[in-house]
Amino acid sequence: MTDTAPRDPFVRGPAAPDPAALEREVAAALEEDLGPGGMAADVTAALVPAGRHARASLWLREDAVICGQPWAERVLARLDPNLRIEWAVAEGEACAAETRIARIEGPARALLAGERAALNLLQTLSGTATETARWVARLQDHHARILDTRKTLPGLRHAQKYAVRIGGGHNHRLGLWDAVLIKENHIAACGSIAAAVQQARTLGAGRWVEVETENLDEVDQALEAGADVIMLDELKTGDRAEAVRRIRGRAISEASGGVSADTLLKVAASGVDYISVGALTKHLRAVDLSLRLDDDR
Repeated sequence: MTDTAPRDPFVRGPAAPDPAALEREVAAALEEDLGPGGMAADVTAALVPAGRHARASLWLREDAVICGQPWAERVLARLDPNLRIEWAVAEGEACAAETRIARIEGPARALLAGERAALNLLQTLSGTATETARWVARLQDHHARILDTRKTLPGLRHAQKYAVRIGGGHNHRLGLWDAVLIKENHIAACGSIAAAVQQARTLGAGRWVEVETENLDEVDQALEAGADVIMLDELKTGDRAEAVRRIRGRAISEASGGVSADTLLKVAASGVDYISVGALTKHLRAVDLSLRLDDDR
């Protein structure tokens, strides 16, 4: 327990993809689409003459925040270093429907072989960033900030959390390894909140410790135990505001569970520091993109 506000564990700094994780995600996308044979396995692209050069335009068909340019670039570069992509918009830019967001030029076979993997990544990450930006905009007049969760698409945890940052949100823990989140079952297994937090401090090697609470008594226990973050899991409106009052200056407060577009502002009105929203990454609708070969190729 401390008399001053603790360091904020959720502020991650500038959004930047991790090169190793990006490489793994791109490799998996290409392996899934092309199989072990690589580009040579694309029996449809093989119909195109080997020396054919092509130019194509990438069109956005709906309003969206563009995200995933490094992934699309890497897909094309892995297939042929002679493929060049020229972006007409910036990463993280909010664009209107029917915007040409890029032009691609180079060997036609490689362009066609990489089209789906590149667009899948780009439209998925743009969907995540766009949804995040919508939630963030709703809170523009409130103290609370939007957090993601671990409810991500398998194999795209790093990419989606990057997209959340591009959309203006903040990342919760990346996985089970970088922070301690003590939930109901952990508390039951350890015997008490105090015992669980003590064990976390002993074994956590300096990692921040969060405790999930379901009532005001548990909030008090988490404060006494010295938790860095206290999650308020589906507390009633009055209890949530009281919990925030007790927590303020002693820990970071996070509201979670049952948050929807209809309830978001009511939750934010409690003064909570963060609101975690699984919908950013799990209730995902990819944005509509299309790639068309240009007539002037």
